[in-house]
Amino acid sequence: MAMTGMDIYKNLPKSNCKECGFPTCLAFAMQVAAKQKALTDCPQLSDEAKDAFADASAPPMKLVHIGPEGDAQVKIGQETVMFRHEDKFYNASALAGKVAASLSDEEASARLRQINEAAFSRIGQDISVSMAAVEVEGLSADAAAGRAKTLADASRVPLILMGSDPAVVAAAAGAIADKKPLIYQATADNAEAMIKVAADNKCPLAATADTLEELADLARSAADAGVGDVVLSFDGRDTAKTLRNITSARRAALKKNFRALGFPAMVDAACDDPFKETVLAATFTAKYAGIIIINGLDGSELIPLLTAAQNIYTDPQVPNTVEAKLYEVGDVTDSSPVLFTTNFALTYFSVEGEVERSKVPSYICVVDTEGLGVLNAYAGDKISPEKVVKTLGEQSVADKVKHRKLIIPGLLPPFRAEIEDTSEWKEVIIGPESATGIPRFLAENWN
Repeated sequence: MAMTGMDIYKNLPKSNCKECGFPTCLAFAMQVAAKQKALTDCPQLSDEAKDAFADASAPPMKLVHIGPEGDAQVKIGQETVMFRHEDKFYNASALAGKVAASLSDEEASARLRQINEAAFSRIGQDISVSMAAVEVEGLSADAAAGRAKTLADASRVPLILMGSDPAVVAAAAGAIADKKPLIYQATADNAEAMIKVAADNKCPLAATADTLEELADLARSAADAGVGDVVLSFDGRDTAKTLRNITSARRAALKKNFRALGFPAMVDAACDDPFKETVLAATFTAKYAGIIIINGLDGSELIPLLTAAQNIYTDPQVPNTVEAKLYEVGDVTDSSPVLFTTNFALTYFSVEGEVERSKVPSYICVVDTEGLGVLNAYAGDKISPEKVVKTLGEQSVADKVKHRKLIIPGLLPPFRAEIEDTSEWKEVIIGPESATGIPRFLAENWN
């Protein structure tokens, strides 16, 4: 039986230290009881209380690690809410590029190189394909082991071993057990043998079944056999059924504390039509897959999917920001133009990217607006001509250039007169309203 907030509160230090982020210990206890926080988030919790309430402190959805320890290790699960606005989502969906068993060894290696190179930068963050789904279906045990070993040694990302024959999967898993691949997948037909493969190699296991009841039974069997890290697997091509099942499983874990389904989910969205695959993968990024297997590795498919995951798994209460300082784009000189913008990451990187595209080396003065874009900062009183002038002075921008021309965002024309009247920047130029207009604007207005 789940413990109540009062049960938990009785074993807290009752110091109301606020270090957990809540005003009182009682408020924190209520959040733990609601599975919104882990009991271990209390910094003053005694060892006795931790032991007594181990179940209560565990998140309703297990955290699963795939791959060896390190930056490339994939972490999925440990989610605490159904909807992002309730708190936030924690571990972003991982895209897994499929390496088909039908490929030759050379083609498989080339495919893995594509996966290794599928990495991009957006708003100052690195986003990339996080896993390689290596299909061993139809290969001999020796061939599967050899391919798994070759690809694992060359891979920057953890592997998923895909196959239905336990003997073949066992050979592949045994060859790379130290890499902690995800065994994919246990079914009603091969469950006992696949669970043994995962347990013997101490690897995480993906399980699938026709119904959630059968899937819960498989997860229990895996746990009883010593496989602690389980992933619930679904076929994304049956979209409606998968959406129902994956949502029901998440709700059972988070709302009903049903531990047998308290594991992260994965979806095989791979299909021949890249447009359909993109739509499916984006759908299950939002609802609620921790891993999504795809075929397409073209940037036109990957960038939208990686961007979607990046956006969905950003804390909605904490805007993405960049440091408020003076940035140099290109080989700037004392004749380079000076622009200013806000410290909202998307705004800054949009401006920076267009300045770089213009091939006009420039200075960008970033004003601290608490992570708001230009219009929101203006409406929220987070930016003003006085603040812009103060920031220019703090960043010693005037020492960098011999002119006193300042390009301001086209959405802030009222700033022009006040900046000219109250600062040394006597020629304020109103720039384009959109960052996309910067290259043409600089080409036409800056010599």
